[in-house]
Amino acid sequence: MLATNRSLVFAICGLALSATGCYRAIGPQSVARDRHLYAASLSDSWKEQTLLNIVKMRYLDPPVFVDVGNIVASYSLVQGISATGNIVPNNQTPDATVGGFGTYSNTPTITYTPLTGSKFIRGLATPFPPEAVFSSIEAGMPADVILFASVASINGLRNQEATLQGITPADPDFHRMRALARQIQLSGAVRIEVKKEAGEELVSFMTFRSEKVPPEIQADIVELRRLLKLNPSTTEYKVRFGAVPSNDTEIAVITRSILGVMQTMAAEVGVPSEDLARGWAFPGFEHSKAVPGVVRLIRIHSGKSMPPDAFVSVKYENSWFWIDKGDLESKQMFSLIMMLFTMVDTGPRENQPVLTIPAH
Repeated sequence: MLATNRSLVFAICGLALSATGCYRAIGPQSVARDRHLYAASLSDSWKEQTLLNIVKMRYLDPPVFVDVGNIVASYSLVQGISATGNIVPNNQTPDATVGGFGTYSNTPTITYTPLTGSKFIRGLATPFPPEAVFSSIEAGMPADVILFASVASINGLRNQEATLQGITPADPDFHRMRALARQIQLSGAVRIEVKKEAGEELVSFMTFRSEKVPPEIQADIVELRRLLKLNPSTTEYKVRFGAVPSNDTEIAVITRSILGVMQTMAAEVGVPSEDLARGWAFPGFEHSKAVPGVVRLIRIHSGKSMPPDAFVSVKYENSWFWIDKGDLESKQMFSLIMMLFTMVDTGPRENQPVLTIPAH
């Protein structure tokens, strides 16, 4: 019977130990959980910051960028148990006192870096290198989307532009040109190669394949050459930055900057009519209305309440702004501008925070 009493006490002790706190994996076991959660939080925060800055630019409010510098997760888990008492024979109730305790703490340290250095600002305002734009097309990004978002003009064909006076429509042949570029890209009849010329300058060359090309794609290539005023007997064309080509074997491109792309998107934010009437925002797309001759780059809605199911949403002034989760074209264009941030060569960041981690 003494053994039975002892078993009872040990069982009570075990229950107390297991109840000293909800177990959570720490150490190596926490990587799988924390890496996913922090990545999701950073992604959501980055999307919200990007959308907020686009909305602010519609209201002529300067954009502000803040980056997450470091994340240091620190965990501690302390558990313990105490037991006192007397074991008595003859089926008498054991006299025992059992106690347990447990503490768990998670104290992450996160540093934020305002991106306001001169190199970063120059990177935002500097046009994308043509070789970066065309290399992304060679890598498989949709040519029509890339050209629509990042190119201001190509061989004299002007893209639509947003100004304080409103949106200027693109040349009629510009949209036809980018549609042809997408069809030719899907056929595999075009190749873009980045080479180094004299002075170690990177230059892009676009080459059209002539063998085993379907007749309809050959017709698209002929039309594309005509729109861009390219020499029909040449297969390789040099891509360079500029307003007009120096000859008919060049493709002169004026690219946009990150701020230029955001300015174009800002003009298409669905601003509430009362804000436009007060003159708080510059002219652009009115709420749920089209602009003659202008193709939408992105659809950003607005309303007085938070949308229940949005791809990304932010609140600015007294309104909510969001992109619908089911609007695949707008989601693609919004994701593209986030990717374009990686093309900006800002160099080493200035005024980096110094993070000191105490050793215990």
